[in-house]
Amino acid sequence: MRDMSPTTSAAPTAPPPAPGAEQYPALDFANSLLALPAGPLDLLAAPGPASAWLVEHGLAPEGGRVLEPCTVRLRTFRNAVRELLDAAVAGRPAPPGALAAVNGALTAAPAVPLLRWDAERGLHRSPPHPADRIADGAMARLAADAAELLTGPDAARLARCGGTPCTRFYVRTHAARHWCSTRCGDRVRAARAYARKRAAEQG
Repeated sequence: MRDMSPTTSAAPTAPPPAPGAEQYPALDFANSLLALPAGPLDLLAAPGPASAWLVEHGLAPEGGRVLEPCTVRLRTFRNAVRELLDAAVAGRPAPPGALAAVNGALTAAPAVPLLRWDAERGLHRSPPHPADRIADGAMARLAADAAELLTGPDAARLARCGGTPCTRFYVRTHAARHWCSTRCGDRVRAARAYARKRAAEQG
């Protein structure tokens, strides 16, 4: 896959979510690594923006924060999700390493409140993902969502944007759709028109 490491220049603006991203948080998660005409943009590049992304998507409590090691884990997990989406779109076998990463995330975090005891409260149930396990909980939920996208009714409509340099994934709203956004479609049409004009001038 293309290397899209964060740039040190002023960050470009992220486009609106791709079609399907509101229904599938895992799709928006995969698309949090962007290749834009103005340069690359990684929405999980550092603990601050990564924490904000998780809170915004309901994957961390208000004020929840992940530290750098967990941010690195999130980016590594995102690579695995992107590999699975890319393979599905291209009709290739699922990469074993990416499968193992998603299955590992699915089983790493318990799905129900655990039974706990302390002197002040006695026996009680509490959420399985305390602050130091925000990343585990988020990845478990994103893994389940990715599995649903890849095996559910929308799997056949999963596509990758055909606009250069965009690498976002989206769920097709109709068979003729080739781009994740109007912006990408307009950019492709403008490039084609410019190429035709140049060819006519040189011919």
